[in-house]
Amino acid sequence: MTASCAPRKAPPPRPASPFSSWSFVGILLVVQVLLLPTSSDACDDPPRFQSMKLKGASQATYNPGDKIEYECRPGYMRIVPLLTTTAVCQADNTWAPLQEACTRKPCPQLGDPLNGRVNGTFLFGSQAHFVCNEGFYILGSQILHCDLAGDNVAWDDEPPRCEKILCKPPGQIPNGKYTNSHKDTFEYNEVVIYSCNPSSGPDEYSLVGESKLICSGFDTWSSDLPECKVVRCPYPALRNGKLVSGFGKKFYYRATVVFECNPGYYLQGNDTIVCGADNMWEPKMPECIKESISPSTKLPTSSHSVSVPTSTQPTISSVSGVKPTTAPPVSRLPDHPSTSEPPSEVLGGWIIAVIVIFSCKCPKRGYHFSQNINL
Repeated sequence: MTASCAPRKAPPPRPASPFSSWSFVGILLVVQVLLLPTSSDACDDPPRFQSMKLKGASQATYNPGDKIEYECRPGYMRIVPLLTTTAVCQADNTWAPLQEACTRKPCPQLGDPLNGRVNGTFLFGSQAHFVCNEGFYILGSQILHCDLAGDNVAWDDEPPRCEKILCKPPGQIPNGKYTNSHKDTFEYNEVVIYSCNPSSGPDEYSLVGESKLICSGFDTWSSDLPECKVVRCPYPALRNGKLVSGFGKKFYYRATVVFECNPGYYLQGNDTIVCGADNMWEPKMPECIKESISPSTKLPTSSHSVSVPTSTQPTISSVSGVKPTTAPPVSRLPDHPSTSEPPSEVLGGWIIAVIVIFSCKCPKRGYHFSQNINL
């Protein structure tokens, strides 16, 4: 009896049951569903309003049937007592009723100031703008704000006043004076006029600056004070030119002269200048510059003569009494057409004349014209 030594094979693995894997997945899904937050039956946080705030402390959650109460914020008041400030958490997780029940408080009524007016609204948080009539200025704050004042509202400053615009005397100037200098005050838009005193020297005073000043604001004049001083510019002598306007022996402040240049010169600069406050001409004196003729404007001097070649001139040696004639040269300038006939036409005329004369003087028999005429 023979024993077999062959190795024993392991039994094949059992296939995994699909139900076991699906069971594991199902367990995981159940766990995740259980871990998900459940839908709440509570209302959201109470809504916020600009004019109202929640009365008391807020709760963590609000269930259907829970009530909340609002109160007006500082600076606001109840519109009417009948409007409720209470809201209830409804079964559908909403708050009802929801409405603004407060409005802004008004500041004390402001009236128009004397000689002015006020613009704007008078409710909490607004501004009131004051404007004065022409000829008056605001004394005080031009803008007032309606702000909180404890549990109430009030303007942040006292209403301003509109005062009449007055100016002090503008002031005296050396060597000059102004009208109504005896007055102590000047009203709005009142005018004073300055002028210069007569000069004790050889030159007169000139008023430099504005002669007319206007009271335009509270103690405010329309421009700075002028001054009276001697302003004399040098005689405006222009080389190679002359004056055409503004003649005089002396040229004081704001004197105006006009120039022109002599023939053959052109003006470089302004033809009109004015005597300025610093005793100088403004703008500076011009110059007269000599004109130059460009070479391109000269006519050319070279001439070109057109002569008839020797071979084209007829030679009549057998004709007695006829002197060979040579056509005169024709001179022509470039771009200047000549009024004489062209050389070819002159030559042709002479040839015809020679033939006519020759035919008249030749015997009618026994003579033959053998001379060749080369044209």
